[in-house]
Amino acid sequence: MSNNTVCEIPRWQLLKQRLNNLTPAEFRQALRDTPDAVVIDVRTPEEFATGHIPGAVNIDYLGEQFWERMEQLDPARAYFIYCRTSRRSVRTGTLMRNGGFRQVYHLDGGWNAWISTFEQES
Repeated sequence: MSNNTVCEIPRWQLLKQRLNNLTPAEFRQALRDTPDAVVIDVRTPEEFATGHIPGAVNIDYLGEQFWERMEQLDPARAYFIYCRTSRRSVRTGTLMRNGGFRQVYHLDGGWNAWISTFEQES
């Protein structure tokens, strides 16, 4: 009996490889270097209320208004996106990239990585 099992990479991780993934420190520095950037938190309003990156706009990936809110965004601006762990933000970043947005930066590891990196500064 041969073992032909192939360990497939989950689709969201393949999509992630096509994004501008930044560590929390790189993400924070890029935000500082891009004063007109828009920070988008795609978690639920309940998650957003527990804490978020200062200045972030909440556009719930799972919400009814997600598409309408995304269609209102200017593709010429720079966007920094994140969620809790990266899955929703990877999908959002992929949608944005496919929709003609050229300056999309993704927080690798999401809010959890941000908190674990910067919690000592609070």
